[in-house]
Amino acid sequence: MFLVSQADTLRQLHQDHLSSYNNQEQQAIELIGLLNKLYNEQDVQVTLFGETLDTTSVGQVLALHQKAALRDTDAQPIAIADTLAMVKALAASSDIQAARVDVGQLIANDSDIQSALQAINTDKQAINEATDVVLYGFGRIGRILTRLLLSQASSAKGLQLKAIVVRPAAAGDLAKRASLLERDSIHGSFAGGVSIDEDNNGMVINGRFVQVIYANDPSEIDYTAYGIDNALIIDNTGIWKDEAGLGKHLQAKGVQKVLLTAPAGGEIKNVVYGVNNDTIGDDTIVSAASCTTNAITPSLKVLNDEFGIENGHVETIHAFTNDQNLIDNYHKADRRGRSAVLNMVITSTGAAKAVGKALPELSGKLTGNAIRVPTPNVSLAILNLNLKKAPESAEALNEFMRKMANSSTWQSQIAYTDSTEAVSTDFVGTQHVGIVDAQATIVTDNHATVYIWYDNEVGYSTQVLRLATQMAGINYTQIPA
Repeated sequence: MFLVSQADTLRQLHQDHLSSYNNQEQQAIELIGLLNKLYNEQDVQVTLFGETLDTTSVGQVLALHQKAALRDTDAQPIAIADTLAMVKALAASSDIQAARVDVGQLIANDSDIQSALQAINTDKQAINEATDVVLYGFGRIGRILTRLLLSQASSAKGLQLKAIVVRPAAAGDLAKRASLLERDSIHGSFAGGVSIDEDNNGMVINGRFVQVIYANDPSEIDYTAYGIDNALIIDNTGIWKDEAGLGKHLQAKGVQKVLLTAPAGGEIKNVVYGVNNDTIGDDTIVSAASCTTNAITPSLKVLNDEFGIENGHVETIHAFTNDQNLIDNYHKADRRGRSAVLNMVITSTGAAKAVGKALPELSGKLTGNAIRVPTPNVSLAILNLNLKKAPESAEALNEFMRKMANSSTWQSQIAYTDSTEAVSTDFVGTQHVGIVDAQATIVTDNHATVYIWYDNEVGYSTQVLRLATQMAGINYTQIPA
């Protein structure tokens, strides 16, 4: 009798869970429809604690709600019904446009969407026109940027990827480029359709035509001949890093601004979005600094603001990159000629010095080195810091970093994990720029050691696109402010 009763109970439990999940799936489907409508018709983007809700995946939407749990160890997962109710209210307001709404922050702070909307002066909201974007170079970062740009629902506003520029190549190059975009050994298959248009020398990616242009020199291209004008060039090649070299892009017809995805020299500003992007002004050439600089600078800023940093050392345990050799061979740089897949390779990093460019108050206070290790993606920065004000404990410092990660100001740049099982592959594909590993934090008097994980491809690319959005003059009203 007991076994029969237990079986009935478990059967009912299974049925209850299935029924609940089916109900959530239906709500997610309805939510996705509203999200697409808001994005396409009103240029309104909805996020959950800074993370974009995927408008093509019911599973991702539900998983993100479960994972969010108000980003607090004592909180319950956010109910998708609450998000749906907020988005319905948002969709009912035809006045709102060009806005980025974080429903996670609104729910966490018990905010009412109507009150949040009333606080906005809709008369001052500008419509974001389309900005043509050209990716100059189609390597690791170029392809990640393409995935990020074209995984979103199609829209006639905002950043519009119009062309990719690569060096002249042999027959079959177009098919190979498309294949590299479609299949990736690290990030998996592209969530969408990719085909080639041989007649027009381009690719059709998720229904959008992207021209492929072959050129040896940036100044020789006439982009207007391809229907591209006032374009933002995102240079992913790393070949030119000064004003003379990058200025070649501005000599081409149809180009307005240039964004470099590498540290720049000379007078070009190295910008970390969220930290010093307010310094850009009318600059036509800007650098997005390096992946490591972007990963550590936000955390260094909040730590410096709270505790003060006397000095410190940054050690990066960095995934190997394309500039290293698979097996031992000649390389112009010290040690990098040795096999990347067989060795840990000590090398230099400019990240510590570059922090001072984005955060002048730390200029000259940090040293740095890097160790390239045999993993293809996700790196780890170790911040060894001498602080002016000693934290009470490692737990106190972690609690401070958790609050920063949960704040609307830093939620896109700083994330936080206290998992005892976290390893590097857990962070492949994360769009957060740097993830503080609370389990590894060490505090001894006024000395603190903080470990920060980062996907040196995807995390960095999200920062590049935030910077590109600003350079294009695209502005969104933030809700909540």
